[in-house]
Amino acid sequence: MFRKNKKSKIIRTKKKNKNKISRNTFYVTGASDKTIFGVVGILTLLGVLMIASAGIVYADVRFGDPYFFFKRQMIGVVLGFVGLFVFSYIDYHLYRKWALVIFVGALFLLFLVLLPGIGAEAYGANRWIGIGPMSFQPAEVMKLALILYVSAWCAGKGKKIITDFQNGLISFLSIVGLACVLILMQPDVGTTIMLGAIAVGIFYLAGARLSHIAMIGGLGVVALVGLIVAAPYRMARFTAFIHPEADLQGTGYQIQQALIAIGSGGIFGVGLGHSMQKGLYLPEPVGDSIYAIIAEELGVLGTIGIVILFVLFAWRGLKIAANAPDIFGKLVAGGITIWIIGQAIMNIAAIIALMPLTGIPLPFISYGGTSIVFTLVSVGILLNISKQAQIS
Repeated sequence: MFRKNKKSKIIRTKKKNKNKISRNTFYVTGASDKTIFGVVGILTLLGVLMIASAGIVYADVRFGDPYFFFKRQMIGVVLGFVGLFVFSYIDYHLYRKWALVIFVGALFLLFLVLLPGIGAEAYGANRWIGIGPMSFQPAEVMKLALILYVSAWCAGKGKKIITDFQNGLISFLSIVGLACVLILMQPDVGTTIMLGAIAVGIFYLAGARLSHIAMIGGLGVVALVGLIVAAPYRMARFTAFIHPEADLQGTGYQIQQALIAIGSGGIFGVGLGHSMQKGLYLPEPVGDSIYAIIAEELGVLGTIGIVILFVLFAWRGLKIAANAPDIFGKLVAGGITIWIIGQAIMNIAAIIALMPLTGIPLPFISYGGTSIVFTLVSVGILLNISKQAQIS
């Protein structure tokens, strides 16, 4: 256990703590959670291997380079792990002071995406900002920015205000709604759902009323139904989820090919690099469909292994949140864990036909430079909190 003196230096009391830390104004040294780091390392390594395998045909046909996706992902992985190590030393308390600035900056980037000449369009959506030969996806920045700002906002208000209808619920909905509206304008319903789930999870951990959480859930369902009905392509995607066999060459094509890949893998898989579905049969083999390629090449055992790794991440992440030294640390750790596990659940559930396809990537594994960089940076923040949490 630790206590602070007047100079804000941490000194040891008589109770022992295995986590010896040294903290000054800007950085914290000491032992971080080895399980989290190990799990992330394994998942990321598996990700680059599977991108090299799953994207070899698609990359060759589209770019004339069979390892195009692999090379790009490796750049993101290197930058991401540099960010992970740097942010694992920066004291997470600093983000509470800068949370509003970070959030406003993320909102500004989302606004830029919508401007002609700045936002880059792909697959009928404006979700990227082109930077030379590279592209940048501001929605990934918003995930972390929202976690930091909502956590700081909840920590600053306290439970009495959080449970209030006007100052708590309505204010919370205004903050989250602003980010969600900008994401919907891209349009990106999957990321909007994910942002909402992250924010509501933090709101709940902060002590919000269950009746308010239920009200948010009800409003979310109504809004989702309205979005599906309002857009024919969303309705077609939902119909394909209910009756995928009705249009096997159209809206039901991706999920059918994904299920074929999963079924072809059996228990042990066909072997790394031997997938048939990656040969231009399954759309987005390095993106949101990569779990199906993993199932085909590594089999049921491979997919179960991935699920076990995410369960381990959830266990340690929630334990770090439960033992964080303050409410801000608890909410940030909880928010990051909800983000990564929630996104994994959404991706896997969609690929095995338990929910409609959303285009949500599988954390640490799916292709995406912005995604891997900011996910690993978030893990770095989680590791910093673990240094200051009293856990075994």
